[in-house]
Amino acid sequence: MVVETPGSQSSLHRANLERVVRAVRLSGSLTQAEIARSTGLSAATVSNIVRELRDNGTVQVTPTSSGGRRARSVALSGDVGIVVGVDFGHSHLRVAVGNLAHQVLAEQSEPIDVDASASQGFDRAEQLVAQLIESTGIGVDKVLGVGLGVPGPIDVESGAIGSTAILPGWSGINPRQELSDRLGMPVQVDNDANLGALGELVWGGGRGVRDLAYIKVASGVGAGLVIDGRIYRGPGGTAGEIGHITLDESGPVCRCGNRGCLETFTAARYTLELLRSSHGADLTVPRMVQYAREGDPGCRRVIADVGRHIGMGVASLCNLLNPSRVVLGGDLAEAGELVLAPIRESVARYAIPSAARQLSIVPGGLGARAEVLGALALVLSEMGDSTLLDGNAPAAVPALSAQRPA
Repeated sequence: MVVETPGSQSSLHRANLERVVRAVRLSGSLTQAEIARSTGLSAATVSNIVRELRDNGTVQVTPTSSGGRRARSVALSGDVGIVVGVDFGHSHLRVAVGNLAHQVLAEQSEPIDVDASASQGFDRAEQLVAQLIESTGIGVDKVLGVGLGVPGPIDVESGAIGSTAILPGWSGINPRQELSDRLGMPVQVDNDANLGALGELVWGGGRGVRDLAYIKVASGVGAGLVIDGRIYRGPGGTAGEIGHITLDESGPVCRCGNRGCLETFTAARYTLELLRSSHGADLTVPRMVQYAREGDPGCRRVIADVGRHIGMGVASLCNLLNPSRVVLGGDLAEAGELVLAPIRESVARYAIPSAARQLSIVPGGLGARAEVLGALALVLSEMGDSTLLDGNAPAAVPALSAQRPA
């Protein structure tokens, strides 16, 4: 057995291999020149490493162009493995299967009352995962991991949902352990805002930046924070709970027990009530946005007010973290400038001028897919490069192929 000593030629070569694989894994595909820039390795070293990785089947190289010049695009091989993303919303379940080149191979979404029963939600997730993997024609032994998104904070110590007020039917459930036991696969879990941030960072409105905040306004309000290219969760896993910034100490009582939280002025369950007497009890956020885009004055006013309040929260983020971009997700983002312009107005008023000048505020580019694509990105970002180089992908146990009856 040969032992690699620190600083030896073999250990340095191994480290360079992992640097190249990591750069390609996180970006999906890169030209050799881009790999050299992102890793700091010389062009000659990158060329030799790419040749070695291609010969052993770890990467695939295809002709492309960059800046009008011929180039070679490097991506992880489709034979290396696949990853699975599962996103639970309050009223939907979405599952996707992707490869390590950041290509989505299969995807499906369906309405489901996730709040009512964790067991029913996981039953259906288990079935959908099996169906989508089968549809790709790729064996379950090629699954490297599963990313799971849930609409609430995750307690770092216990792994359970951090607030039973958000998902009352999930009390005492450890989502990561539950899905891992059912699928027989390693599972990574995070809240929906963090996964939305990851999805937009890799595939959508956050591409090209390393510091951003993803704001999701739905039944609650949350922010996914990306600092230097990585999700920041905080020691307790609750970083980004922007919805509980206090705007008015005499305002409505929030589910957290405080008064006048940002969420009580912006979340759907509060804002829709302002319009239901005139627009019907079945009013939804997508319908409110549609009416606003068609010129409805009441819907426009509510959306503008929501934007101004979100902007106050974003201004606080600017003053504390100074991100270069804020990405607005969720159904409200479809309102475009009707909501983005008021957000910018509040940021200009309440943020430090230098922070506000450096900030761009954009709608999400992925829509409802942001969280499930973020779940794929979560697995891609957390897997070890030694696993890919050594071909030691974790094997799935038979639980997935022996599905429970529907």
